[in-house]
Amino acid sequence: MTRRTGQSEKDIVVIQWLKGRLADYKQLVIRALAEDDLASTALTLAMRILKAESQYLSDKGEYNFPKVFLKDIVGALVQEGSEDVREEFCEKFLGEFADVRFYAFNALKEILVERSSASDNEELFDSAFDILAFFEDVPESKDDLGAFYADPPAKKGHPVTSLTQQKKQAQEAWLALLNLGPDRDQRKKVLEIMTRSITPWFTRPELLMDFLTDSYNSGGATSLLALSGVFYLIQERNLDYPLFYRKLYSLLDADILHSKHRSRFLRLLDTFLSSTHLPAVLVASFIKRITRLCLNAPPAAIVAVIPWIYNLFKKHPLCTFMIHRETRTAEEKESIENEGLADPFIADEEDPMETRAIDSSLWEVVQLQSHYHPNVATIAKIISEQFTKQTYNVEDFLDHSYSSLLDAEISKQIKKTPVVEFMIPKRVFLPHDPSSGIEDSLITRLWDFQ
Repeated sequence: MTRRTGQSEKDIVVIQWLKGRLADYKQLVIRALAEDDLASTALTLAMRILKAESQYLSDKGEYNFPKVFLKDIVGALVQEGSEDVREEFCEKFLGEFADVRFYAFNALKEILVERSSASDNEELFDSAFDILAFFEDVPESKDDLGAFYADPPAKKGHPVTSLTQQKKQAQEAWLALLNLGPDRDQRKKVLEIMTRSITPWFTRPELLMDFLTDSYNSGGATSLLALSGVFYLIQERNLDYPLFYRKLYSLLDADILHSKHRSRFLRLLDTFLSSTHLPAVLVASFIKRITRLCLNAPPAAIVAVIPWIYNLFKKHPLCTFMIHRETRTAEEKESIENEGLADPFIADEEDPMETRAIDSSLWEVVQLQSHYHPNVATIAKIISEQFTKQTYNVEDFLDHSYSSLLDAEISKQIKKTPVVEFMIPKRVFLPHDPSSGIEDSLITRLWDFQ
């Protein structure tokens, strides 16, 4: 279907007619991608046509990938196609073939840029995200790129064979997606896979700086999810974020230990505070604030926080003044015994360098040693004992829940039979007969239920 020198006028007319019919057929196949019952077959036919075009429609045997037709396919998948057909495209073609991946990224970028000014981009964002987020493992070498769907280019150094160029196409596609202005839930989806599936594609991760800092400054769970990405840029790309620890400190609010992202946050917090170069005043503020939050936290959160605090004391010995500060003079001791001691910790101070936590004590841990849950009470006592253990593996405690703590208690082998009440009261909420001689319960004496 390509014109050659010496062809007659009739041959040229036939070729033009055939090209027209092929274009009509391609449009039918593209429209069929929006039909749930036809989409899978239409995708197979579309990709077969694409392969045939790459083989037979090139001039002089040069490399010619049908970029325009692939853009039509990708456009139909993200704007009208179902989730199932997008998944099939990713599994059979995008994840397997380097050339399809390269030009699909380019097509996706162009589609997203064209639609960036539209107001109804929620569905487009979700569809494009499904395709871009398909890759859990980013290629690390040229050998990881995969095979070629069409015949590979004979010319060495072609962009489609370059790992750097492939990453650049993915980078531009991701940036175009983020420029659509994702809502709060979409932003969270992006942040959840940021360091695992997005930043490895970027040859210039600093281009994510605006998105990550905006997310980190937005507050709530979004800030929490942006933590790892921001820290990656600070560590790997020398991002200047002078108020990082102040913002991190502000995330320690009443909800953090009840959040479903609690384990993730504690892992990141452990990383952020691991440096021995951090001021003891700063670390003490984090220790004090999180122990204060433990007073109203679920048991599963407390059993993870206490070993983490223990490890911080081992890394930052100057903070141990918070658990062992001797009274210097007899007058000071007498004053404490008679009047008590006001906690110098400034709970509502936003700057962790100004909270005076280092001058305070961890009386909250003493309260936890009388916790109603025996596991919490036991583990809280490690702060009051000799620090003979080097460190605790915090990972062993992070994934506990009410269910796991209850299962541990139920499955525990009982060495000694527990003492239980052997007399079952006949009445709990009503007074006993005076002639019985049985004393009424405290509940009955406080309230009248009759």
